[in-house]
Amino acid sequence: MTDIQTAPKTGSADVAAGVAQFFTPVLHELVALAVNGKQAHWHVRGVNFIAVHELLDDVVAHAQEWGDEVAERVIALGLPIDGRLATVAGKSGAVNPKLGFQNYDETIAEVVAQIDLVTEKLNAAIDGLAELDPSSQDVAIEIRRGIDKDRWFLSAHVAKQ
Repeated sequence: MTDIQTAPKTGSADVAAGVAQFFTPVLHELVALAVNGKQAHWHVRGVNFIAVHELLDDVVAHAQEWGDEVAERVIALGLPIDGRLATVAGKSGAVNPKLGFQNYDETIAEVVAQIDLVTEKLNAAIDGLAELDPSSQDVAIEIRRGIDKDRWFLSAHVAKQ
């Protein structure tokens, strides 16, 4: 009989620890992006207000979905993960966004900078998980595809050409 209280045996403890090592920083940056993206959503101003305002809601929803996906992957492998706001605030490389209203181009620049931090952590995960756990690498690759699209959509609002 299987003990339903124990984690599934999907891999070794070393694999789980390795996945957690790469996915925890990804989670921290995604949580920061979700929280700061919502702050940006509330305070964006300018001629592109409605388009950027609505697009930021999509970016936030994606960051939350992807954060859930990486956290659940680590947990499925049998380890806990720390996505609490206090931990994220201490571990994320995200700069605290400017307080108050700001023009859409400044808002986009801040959010794109945070997306770039997520991308940096995803690239490390993609490289590090290639041999360690291809299933987890697939998760990172799919998130990378989505975050690239979100970055493109935001950047297109401030592109000169």
